[in-house]
Amino acid sequence: MATLLLLIIYLAFISLGLPDSILGAAWPVMQPDLNVPIEMAGLLFMTIAGGTIVSSLVSGKLLKRFGTGKVAAVSTLMTALALSGFFFAPSIIWLFVCAVPLGLGAGAIDAGLNDYVATHYHAHHMSWLHSFWGVGATLGPVIMAQFMIGDPTWREGYLAIAGIQFILVLVLFLTLPLWGKVKPKPFAEKEPEMVEKTTEGVGPLKIKGVKLALAAFFFYCGVEALVGLWGASFLVNMEDLPAAKAAQWVSFYYAGITAGRFVSGFVTFKLNNRTMIRSGQTIALTGAVLLVLPLPIYFSLAGFILVGLGLAPIFPSMLHETPARFGREHSQTIMGYQMAVAYTGTTFLPPLFGLIAAHSTIGLFPVVVLLFIAAMLLSSECLNKVLRSLLNQREKATA
Repeated sequence: MATLLLLIIYLAFISLGLPDSILGAAWPVMQPDLNVPIEMAGLLFMTIAGGTIVSSLVSGKLLKRFGTGKVAAVSTLMTALALSGFFFAPSIIWLFVCAVPLGLGAGAIDAGLNDYVATHYHAHHMSWLHSFWGVGATLGPVIMAQFMIGDPTWREGYLAIAGIQFILVLVLFLTLPLWGKVKPKPFAEKEPEMVEKTTEGVGPLKIKGVKLALAAFFFYCGVEALVGLWGASFLVNMEDLPAAKAAQWVSFYYAGITAGRFVSGFVTFKLNNRTMIRSGQTIALTGAVLLVLPLPIYFSLAGFILVGLGLAPIFPSMLHETPARFGREHSQTIMGYQMAVAYTGTTFLPPLFGLIAAHSTIGLFPVVVLLFIAAMLLSSECLNKVLRSLLNQREKATA
């Protein structure tokens, strides 16, 4: 029963990843077709992410009232309808209208499924869960690229992805009875239990380390979205690649995330979440350096892939640590806060770069990627220091 439900959740995450990557891949063709400025992609992306912030903040209440299964099914239906709207939208205004339910649906799915897996399954399941998001995010630009080869028809790409979403909606509604039959997992290590006890009776945002965790999520999602949204435009405008080939190169970035998370699922049997996070940040920094340096073009492709590989274990490992870091009592609420702040990074950082690029040059893209990854690393290391201090205090109090 638990295995069957896990497969359903994996399918849901493929569906979640599909629309996340297609706007940036299609934008070099969408922009002239819609006759809008280049920075409009950032505003459209901001609208989608704004919806995810709202739904993430209220996800704790929705999940407690309706359950994860119902929230996931209805939210997926919202995203399917919104993507269909992209196909029919006659102007940029209607794209903004459709972006609202697209964001609202995505945020509720993300927060709900992440908390469910964090509390019911083990670390390797969380890594594999997000590798399936990567499958969707990788397939998105690939599907879109197929429709843009020759005659650029981005609308049909959106319609094809909407059709996949509608199939998943049917599957989720048919499997609703499974969600209440899987029991929460016990903690596997003593250390998280000891940290959890320090959070009893404390408000979620007042728990030490929560704000640093939120900062790490902010910069993580900011850089992940930045590369996905502006990577193709950087390659087209600065490296003179054709739009279809640039979209394919961005799909390699998402493929790096996908492959990295699949491998990370096995590595978690040997390494803890903290080590996975630190290792991923180091690899991502290496990829960003390759993008910054004035090297031949295929080093840029290697940089995209390394950034993807490095980002791969970070997000699922941080999410899976949530109950252990801050306690099960606050897990759903803090998970919602983390997703909201993560999408705040998605909402504001890529559009902010779009405005900067419009008034200067998109050639700043590699430098900004490097700075965001460095900020994420700093926040994460400061959080580790706080958690070590809390653990030491707990050990002294019980000695």
